[in-house]
Amino acid sequence: MTTLRPSRTGTPARRRTLSRPHALVFGAVPVVALLAVAGFAPLPYSVARPGQTTDVLGTHGGGEVISPSGAAVRKTSGQLRMVAIQATAPDAGIRVGDVIEGWFRKDRAVMPLEAVFPSGMSDAEIAQHNVAEMKSSQRDATTAALRFLHRDPDRVKVRLRLDDVGGPSAGLMFSLGIVDKLAGDGSGGDLTGGRTIAGTGTIDADGTVGAVGGAPLKMQAARRDGASVFLVPKAECAQVRPAPEGLRLVPVSTLKGAVQALRALAKGGPVPGC
Repeated sequence: MTTLRPSRTGTPARRRTLSRPHALVFGAVPVVALLAVAGFAPLPYSVARPGQTTDVLGTHGGGEVISPSGAAVRKTSGQLRMVAIQATAPDAGIRVGDVIEGWFRKDRAVMPLEAVFPSGMSDAEIAQHNVAEMKSSQRDATTAALRFLHRDPDRVKVRLRLDDVGGPSAGLMFSLGIVDKLAGDGSGGDLTGGRTIAGTGTIDADGTVGAVGGAPLKMQAARRDGASVFLVPKAECAQVRPAPEGLRLVPVSTLKGAVQALRALAKGGPVPGC
């Protein structure tokens, strides 16, 4: 579900928590044009910032984020954190000052509204759209994980609970959480190796990891919340360098590749980087 929150910047605004924007655009409007409308009409832009992170191996909203049934469930250590951004809603009333501030801050990104929200929809319709994307992502994440583990989906069921984030980019982390809860690293240990691992990326039912956008802001949220490793879709490597100090970037393109990378990390083996 989409979360609306009060603005903490000058004008009254509402923020929307999203697990993905499509593409971040920095500095698309000439400064002269902006100054011409300063203090008048709101601009067709959204300002994003690092959002919440959630450990998919833990609890959220009063219950386990991942609840498998029909198979033995492991106790896990470490964390697998999905990461979101916060973006101001279409009716937030973004003014020139908000846009200029966003250009000059590393923890902000300015983007056209249509790059973040479906056009022509009301707030309620956008919320429904985001929920539908999240539900579809959860189904694909479950299918990908069970296929990877060669588990029968008619016998093993997985309930996923994460109500206040919309969009599909938690898919990869959901799949990894399911794998860790059901099988760990495959040799008795945890897939996390006891670390706090964060990441982003969509996932298809066949295990293909897709790009989502917003990775630079998500890395900041990940490091803020204690992650030492960030899994990023390989296609987004160019967008995320350099990483925040203390955060190791690991590019992935499939669920299998992500699992292999985490196994190698846990054992101190070689792991690809951006």
